Amino acid sequence: MRLADSPGVECTAEIAADPQRVWELVSDISTSARHSPELQEVEWLDGADGPAVGACFAGRNRNSGLGEWRTVSRITRMSRPHVFQWEVVHYNDRRHGEPLAVWTYTLEPLADGSGTRVRHGMRIGPARGPLHDVVELHPEREEQIITGRLALLRAGIQTTLAGLRAEAEGRPVQVRPVQGGV
Repeated sequence: MRLADSPGVECTAEIAADPQRVWELVSDISTSARHSPELQEVEWLDGADGPAVGACFAGRNRNSGLGEWRTVSRITRMSRPHVFQWEVVHYNDRRHGEPLAVWTYTLEPLADGSGTRVRHGMRIGPARGPLHDVVELHPEREEQIITGRLALLRAGIQTTLAGLRAEAEGRPVQVRPVQGGV
């Protein structure tokens, strides 16, 4: 596995809630911040006050292995109530720059009408990001570094989906743990 291949991860959950209810939650940028172990808070940028293609938002992230960092993302795709996608970009290139990572929620109604299947995932690249710096320091460990980061992201996505499911279904939401590692 190499960064040049734009590796990624995706997880799926079935939620006993109507796709429209789930859409309202996934297209609200604060939902991921409420449930993600890494994403701690978000705010709209450049006068945006809600989701729209081209709108940008900032995020503050933290884990015990990497410390704290900030991101800037722009929404690149919205197809209500099916797809919500954003790209993490360099702050100064937020309008036109290539993504450091692409994050997507995809929703589809369950065939029996009992709820919504949600796929949530991300892929790295194609722009150069902080993970590239780590790999450059340890090129012989590239696959191990990427595998470790994707495992951590998978765990975070699963935690986020569990929180999303609980919130959409009107159940109590567990407190999110802060992650460690790269």
